[in-house]
Amino acid sequence: MKKIALFFGMMFTIAPQVFAAPQEPLFSLVEKEQASYLSTLKELVSIESGSRDREGLDRISQLIFNRLKALGGQVEFIEPGPDIYQMYDTPAKPGRMVKAEFKGSGTKKILLIAHMDTVYLKGMLAKQPFRVDGDRAYGLGIADDKQGIALILHTVDILKKTKFQEYGKITVLINGDEEISSPAARAYFSRLGAEHDATFSCESSQVKSDRVALTTAGIAAVNLNIMGKASHAGSAPELGRNALDELSFQIQQMRDLSDPKEGIKMNWTLATAGTNRNVIPSVAFASADVRVMKKEDFDVVEQKVKERLKTQQIPETKIEMTFERRRPPLVTSPQSLQMAEHAKQVYSEIGRDLVLGTVAAGGGTDAAFAALNTQNPVIESMGAQGFGSHSNDDEYILVSSITPRMYLLSRLIEDVSRNKVGKLH
Repeated sequence: MKKIALFFGMMFTIAPQVFAAPQEPLFSLVEKEQASYLSTLKELVSIESGSRDREGLDRISQLIFNRLKALGGQVEFIEPGPDIYQMYDTPAKPGRMVKAEFKGSGTKKILLIAHMDTVYLKGMLAKQPFRVDGDRAYGLGIADDKQGIALILHTVDILKKTKFQEYGKITVLINGDEEISSPAARAYFSRLGAEHDATFSCESSQVKSDRVALTTAGIAAVNLNIMGKASHAGSAPELGRNALDELSFQIQQMRDLSDPKEGIKMNWTLATAGTNRNVIPSVAFASADVRVMKKEDFDVVEQKVKERLKTQQIPETKIEMTFERRRPPLVTSPQSLQMAEHAKQVYSEIGRDLVLGTVAAGGGTDAAFAALNTQNPVIESMGAQGFGSHSNDDEYILVSSITPRMYLLSRLIEDVSRNKVGKLH
């Protein structure tokens, strides 16, 4: 009987936490915000903003600037500077960033990040305009990452409507070159991440798993440029030095550099060669995608590639290799895990179970740059549940996830500001 009484005593002790109601009037205000959120999302999606479309990026960044200004932020554009990280596909003029600061009465500093650029080409919008079909809102870049911009704008608006100012500072940074590995923005993210007590990245969550991400893979690229000698492929092939043959040899001898036990993946994904069908190719190029779980493994892969390149099939060809560190891995810190556990508890207030993604799934993230020089919590995938990123005919978010995610972000900002999330350094 004592055991039974103890069991029921524990149940009654736990019950108020498990079945806690959402905080009011916050939740009701968030629910009412959904219609205006969708209007903002339509406006954002209706501006084409591919990573190489500077005209479109300028248009959407001006819209974001105006919206943040209207919310009372101190707003500025940040143009790419001299510290830009040059990669083989870095455009001459990447998109600018929009930065806004909102000053409060407290001490905690909170960073909210998202990106405005997409992978899509100019003109695709006509075939995939914004539309809502049942629980799905469709559009190019809607999941990746225009829902995240809308989430930040309306979360800041909710805080304003509730007159919440207990934070020290909320900084918003909207990136214009995320889809090309953030060559201009990475330095700003690393600096701002170290200056803030918590970072929330508003990339979308997944339709199949209502999750936040604490870990993401690091991304690198191996680029090979082969220089040979051209010659007539029919009458004098022996006088040429076939760059394509050498490239094929190099790809074959580097097929086994992945190490699944260590989470290292290296796969050749791009290749070009030659100029004409009847000419021995004098040039060839290939690029490999590299994924790692630890930043130290970038050095491991680079060294193995250099060792393999010491062996050539055609000695008179010249090989140039570049190893690009495109994104560091995001590694789960104890502080991030503590924040995520708190987020899970907040999410349960509205009857939802938040999955904590401690195993890397999918691509890299700007959040990894924000976490590079700090142990403070950095939480990725705070945005709405989405599907079909980088797909020009099936990208959507779940409308039913808008209110839960806006409530979650709003509550976490409030709780961080009020020192309710453990010890933040």
